[in-house]
Amino acid sequence: MAQQVITPEVVTPQICDTLILSDLHLGADMSRAREALCVLRENKYRRLILLGDIFADLNFGRLKKEHWKFLGFIRKLSNPKRNVEVVWVEGNHDHGLAPIMSHLVGVRVYQEYQWEYQGLRHIAVHGHQFDGFVVSNVRVSYLIGTLLYLQLQKWDSKNKTLTRFLDRLNTRWLRLSSKVAEGALVYARHRQTARIFCGHTHAALHKHEQGVDYYNCGAWIDEHPTYITVGEDGVQIHEYVERADDLHPHPDAERTDSGPAEFAAEEGLFEDNEYEDVVY
Repeated sequence: MAQQVITPEVVTPQICDTLILSDLHLGADMSRAREALCVLRENKYRRLILLGDIFADLNFGRLKKEHWKFLGFIRKLSNPKRNVEVVWVEGNHDHGLAPIMSHLVGVRVYQEYQWEYQGLRHIAVHGHQFDGFVVSNVRVSYLIGTLLYLQLQKWDSKNKTLTRFLDRLNTRWLRLSSKVAEGALVYARHRQTARIFCGHTHAALHKHEQGVDYYNCGAWIDEHPTYITVGEDGVQIHEYVERADDLHPHPDAERTDSGPAEFAAEEGLFEDNEYEDVVY
């Protein structure tokens, strides 16, 4: 059994089969939606998987301009003319948003997503299913883990030093990385899957056990956000590092929806708003 704590590599833009990011927590002060949008724009991929907890909670009033811009780009990317498959996997913070998401950004929402690549079966699931505390204490997790945490972000300094420290402390205290990894590996073996991808823990990780690879793609609320690519070179976990040109708006930025009014004004964009739970 081998477990590898990832030191993500900084890479140049590339073409890949699948790009995966999770735990953006739109609506939270710590959400790095602008940087995540840079990653989506500068890479080329055939499939995008948003692996859960894209929202912090159900309160859309918390969304900022850059959060709406991210959603606007997802909506445009989901246009069939783009030839990109956009997949949204439900996380514990996204629970209850599936019908809204289907209408808002025109993508299907799954509880679990499976695909084949290079003859290998891949599964993407958010990972809270393997977190016993969240499963057993849904209300407590929401009141303390979500609402209180969001308020702490408002009280914290500009760099969010305290809340980021608490997030890392919570992950270690609950042993989330190891618990989710262990549960995911068992699940993958049961489903005869070569690779399984999760989020939820906010910590990038690769673990190989008994012929199965587990990957966690980290989060977008930390100083060092990470994402995953799956391509001809295998699976890679990348760290986003801001470049000087990222500080300037993308040419399409001003044409990207920047608020709820623009979304509400659009009609007839989405024909398929089915909430889909994949059955095998």
